Amino acid sequence: MSDSDMDDLFLRIIAGEISADVVRETDRVIAIRDINPQAPTHVLVVPKTRYRNAAELAAKDPDLLAEVVRVAGEVAESEGIAESGYRLLFNTNSDAGQTIFHVHLHLLGGERMGGLTGGPAHG
Repeated sequence: MSDSDMDDLFLRIIAGEISADVVRETDRVIAIRDINPQAPTHVLVVPKTRYRNAAELAAKDPDLLAEVVRVAGEVAESEGIAESGYRLLFNTNSDAGQTIFHVHLHLLGGERMGGLTGGPAHG
């Protein structure tokens, strides 16, 4: 790990230096419960390889991006929220609220989500 990696909370969790509530793990991805949940189910799905944000991950390793989303779906199933629905969210860079610059997907569910709405114009 480089010095800049030492500041990366997720790399420290992956290395076992910091404990976390691991929900699911593959060779390339780890899913952990958020320590400050914004919904009854709030899990972070994190690639073990560090990419700064979702755009960088998509450009450099689209297969890993697909695995992150697939694992999120598996976690939603195991958490019992797949049928009722869930939200997947990437915060990309500071203005969007990203505070850890190691891409991670938020899986939120377990209650009716406010804010964004669906419908014909929104899909």
